[in-house]
Amino acid sequence: MKLKFTKMHGAGNDFIVIDAIHQNVNFTPEQWRFLADRRFGIGADQILVVETAPNDSVDFRYRIFNADGGEVEQCGNGSRAFVRFVIEKGLTQKKTIRVQTMSGVIEPSVAEDGRVTVNMGVPSFAPADSHFQTEELQSKVEGGDTLWSLPLFDANAWISCVSMGNPHAVQIVSDIGGHPIATEGPQIERHPRFQKRVNAGFMQVNDAQHVQLRVYERGAGETLACGTGACAAVVAGIRRGILQSPVQVQMRGGELQIAWLGEGHPVFLSGPAVTVFEGEIEISASIA
Repeated sequence: MKLKFTKMHGAGNDFIVIDAIHQNVNFTPEQWRFLADRRFGIGADQILVVETAPNDSVDFRYRIFNADGGEVEQCGNGSRAFVRFVIEKGLTQKKTIRVQTMSGVIEPSVAEDGRVTVNMGVPSFAPADSHFQTEELQSKVEGGDTLWSLPLFDANAWISCVSMGNPHAVQIVSDIGGHPIATEGPQIERHPRFQKRVNAGFMQVNDAQHVQLRVYERGAGETLACGTGACAAVVAGIRRGILQSPVQVQMRGGELQIAWLGEGHPVFLSGPAVTVFEGEIEISASIA
């Protein structure tokens, strides 16, 4: 079958966006991997699928598939691309929409200047919500946050555990350019303590409202930007008493702004969403 798609990005975190309202989209993990493959397919960090709303309380259903073919709960940068896509395609006339994800409802909106802001919901700090097993792990309290000592091959990493609908392990590092993210990232992402794997964030604090961040994403590796990773890192920093909202997050692909008023409040993510090109690709039933 021929599949119509749109290629988009948010701060360099790139996506294939598919309208599954007007196309029959029911692919295997192997076919999702083919689409995301940068040599044999289109190439992307994640594939975003627009589906009809499951009920009257939301406008659309939003599904996310990582480059490894696995479906995941949430993608913050993708949610900005999602709302721009449905508006540009005439699927809605609204500037703010309610979208059902695997982990709950989010509310992305587009401002007059084109910048997209997403209400990402209330973060959770309960280890169980990140499928994080903490038994017998060393811990310490810093500000209002609990840090956990995660054993790695040749060191221990003190991490904050945050769920933004998907799991994040955030650590503060002194030199983000020199930190061994290429080796630590995969260790944390697949650490046996995280039963469903985890997104590993590495944050360098410049001052109370400016940080640098790199994220080794679950199922995708290190990406140029990660929206939920930025949310999780800022929330962890605010809880530790290191950061103050709003916070500018500099990632390799661009800058995001995160605002959070504290416990019990939702996190707001703002940043760009850009359409790159559109096309069609042949999907073979024999891909395996």
